[in-house]
Amino acid sequence: MDRAMLLGLPRLCALWAALLTLFPCGAQGSWMWLGIASFGVPEKLGCANLPLSSRQKELCKRKPYLLPSIREGARLGIQECRSQFRHERWNCRVAAPAAAPLDQGPLFGYELSSGTKETAFIYAVMAAGLVHAVTRSCSAGNMTECSCDSTLQNGGSASEGWHWGGCSDDVQYGMWFSRRFLDFPIGNTTSKDDKVLLAMNLHNNEAGRQAVAKLMSVDCRCHGVSGSCAVKTCWKTMSSFEKIGHLLKDKYENSIQISEKIKKKMRRREKDQRKIPTHKEDLLYINKSPNYCVEDKKLGIPGTQGRECNRTSEGADGCKLLCCGRGYNTHVVRHVERCECKFIWCCYVRCRRCESMTDVHTCK
Repeated sequence: MDRAMLLGLPRLCALWAALLTLFPCGAQGSWMWLGIASFGVPEKLGCANLPLSSRQKELCKRKPYLLPSIREGARLGIQECRSQFRHERWNCRVAAPAAAPLDQGPLFGYELSSGTKETAFIYAVMAAGLVHAVTRSCSAGNMTECSCDSTLQNGGSASEGWHWGGCSDDVQYGMWFSRRFLDFPIGNTTSKDDKVLLAMNLHNNEAGRQAVAKLMSVDCRCHGVSGSCAVKTCWKTMSSFEKIGHLLKDKYENSIQISEKIKKKMRRREKDQRKIPTHKEDLLYINKSPNYCVEDKKLGIPGTQGRECNRTSEGADGCKLLCCGRGYNTHVVRHVERCECKFIWCCYVRCRRCESMTDVHTCK
């Protein structure tokens, strides 16, 4: 199969039989786990009936108590991706399950296999979501296999008046499980193109996990007479996933294009920059992003026509950028709501009916 077909035809992902052999359509099915975010109660379905690869199903059978965390990790990643890109030309569009059944293509469509900056962000945020959900479940005491970080139970600094205590988030366990569940060995593929894409995705998986670890913070509680802070008990905790999403979005904005050929390690694409090393927390991509301005049915890109924009903004959500220079339409939207509500004794609430008119701008 030539490279253009490999990267440019997302319809290949619709071929269920090919999912186990074509990496770009999902790293041997590793993307399928995202589909459990759409299931109501995954733990009742059983591992065998979930949209997982054979390797993931085996891990799921050994650790079924992690199913709720896997579902929550998928939900976190998808939700944060959509939040971070909600005003951009690419708005992390997710296919609705009814429109795109799990056995007919990945939830993110073309972007999951394109090798672009968008692919890099998706893999990073999904890996980070799984780490965050599993670690949070450990700290909550929902599993017997993990709990708080036991390495921080003793120690601290007596001279500075603090010691480790409380329940520190065991992010190392979350990272370990994320690697076991999501990462597939490069040696399992034979195609050179597949190996480059797999290496890229494995790197971005790890970059997502590193973002969770990097934003760990130390919280403390004071103890002492009359509210003094003679002694402090401290523990490590994860940041909110929104904060992690912001860090990954910044990494996306500064992502690095790499060469399509791997020798001993991945290198920058530009020859004059190849001596500059890449770091494990960087997001890497191979191919330049397509033009998200115009609809491309072949790639499943909807374009920005009809998207709501901000007429006064100079940012990505502004009509100038979002509409790609095509201009915008303005129409008035009438809002009716209850207002100036007052409690009347006894016993009901009386409200006025208020109307407002708002200008809404949409891209041509």
